[in-house]
Amino acid sequence: MKIVPFVFAVLALFASHAALADEEGVKKLLGTRFPEIKVEKITKSGYEGLYEIFAGGEIFYTDEKATFVFIGHLIDAKTREDATELRLRKLTAIPFDQLPLDMAIKTVRGNGARRIAVFADPFCGFCKRFESDLITLQDITIYTFLMPIIRQESVPVSRKVWCSEDRTKAWQDLMLKGIEPSGEGNCDAPLNKVIALGQKLRISGTPLTVFEDGERIPGAIPKVKLEQKMASAVAVKTVGDTPKR
Repeated sequence: MKIVPFVFAVLALFASHAALADEEGVKKLLGTRFPEIKVEKITKSGYEGLYEIFAGGEIFYTDEKATFVFIGHLIDAKTREDATELRLRKLTAIPFDQLPLDMAIKTVRGNGARRIAVFADPFCGFCKRFESDLITLQDITIYTFLMPIIRQESVPVSRKVWCSEDRTKAWQDLMLKGIEPSGEGNCDAPLNKVIALGQKLRISGTPLTVFEDGERIPGAIPKVKLEQKMASAVAVKTVGDTPKR
């Protein structure tokens, strides 16, 4: 046995256990002082000894003795990146292939190689703006989940779209031309299931886009940013799918 690698392995193991012990200690202190908070994940942030607390779909920070709680966004002064937002995107990622894609309107253009999923409401103004950019994208497959949560009228209109013979055309006519589907909407539409899915995934507004790497981004994403994010998402997925030798 080589002594040096063995020593480093042991030290790494002790460091790992120490980190877990520290995190458990902070979690216990928080539980004593804030019993109403259900901590889902606690991690040492790497910023001046702060611990990152993930709870209720949000991030906040505390010190090792939980003597204070900081609610807000950390900005990395070197990169000027919103460190909190980046971490939140990772922690709230949605595994793309675990989405029930059969409950979404499937739109394919070109070779359909790139994939995104969009949660949208027919009465969402930002969804309409976003749709005007989505329709210009090429070589893409878009899965549109109808999530009628904005108005009561959203439900029957969404049902009419889903029950249309050509769902993609019905959706685009509605969002881009203001033409409501003429059907009765009396088929078995999965609207309640999509709403339940949205609640489970903590989706509180539309539009929301899920990319192939699992990252979610809310709002009407500008086309340039959308293209950039799709490219990086595919790159991440490709690396993840590469067999290990």
